[in-house]
Amino acid sequence: MQPLLEARGISRTFGHVQALKNADFNVMPSEICALIGDNGAGKSTLVKILSGADLPDGGELLIDGRPIAFHSPLDAQAAGIATVYQDLALAPDLTPAENLFLGREIKMPGLLGAAGFLNRRRMRRLAQEQFEKLGVRLKSARVAVDALSGGQRQSVAIARAAMWAERIVILDEPTAALGVVQTQRVLDLARRIRDEGTSVVMISHNMPQVLDVADRIQVLRLGERVAEFGADEVGVDDLVRAMTSGESGEKAA
Repeated sequence: MQPLLEARGISRTFGHVQALKNADFNVMPSEICALIGDNGAGKSTLVKILSGADLPDGGELLIDGRPIAFHSPLDAQAAGIATVYQDLALAPDLTPAENLFLGREIKMPGLLGAAGFLNRRRMRRLAQEQFEKLGVRLKSARVAVDALSGGQRQSVAIARAAMWAERIVILDEPTAALGVVQTQRVLDLARRIRDEGTSVVMISHNMPQVLDVADRIQVLRLGERVAEFGADEVGVDDLVRAMTSGESGEKAA
């Protein structure tokens, strides 16, 4: 099966620090793929390159087997890739629906639209449909995002990404600041996105969560991919061993 997104031989250097060294990575259709590694392994740099926020010094990116170059996050978005960073990038004073359509607002038809009037009713309806499809439960759809819990804000950010990503949603440490119940809801949300046909890349330090939610796991160490596993074929000890020593054992087929 051909990957949706593939990175081949990616290198990136910052001064005397080589963050990535001929790193490979790929995402298959309709899967949750976890990207793990210790601090300094190169995960953040790779994610920035995959999302168009940074440029590699070498290597290539491919979408559906065809070479592509991202010069900005807009290029990645145009290719169907959306990224949810830890800061979420939500507008706290706007409602969940307004956040889903931020920068993509729907205008009223005819002269009203030409005058800049927004079709808020339609945006609220489409946002509610998105939340219902993904099982997102909110305190209220009409309050400002700032009034929601941390888990609900995370869900809004992920739902927005899933709404506009045609191929892949990248989640950067999506459960880092959440409690147990909120964490489970975010993991369930990732599963629903996958089941709707959009692949998910999840960056995480939590090995039990990775094994619980991922279909496949790729491990970075010192800027290189050192292991690739099927999540049902390994345990926490195998992942830690790959992260710390680069020993991968049996590689997933």
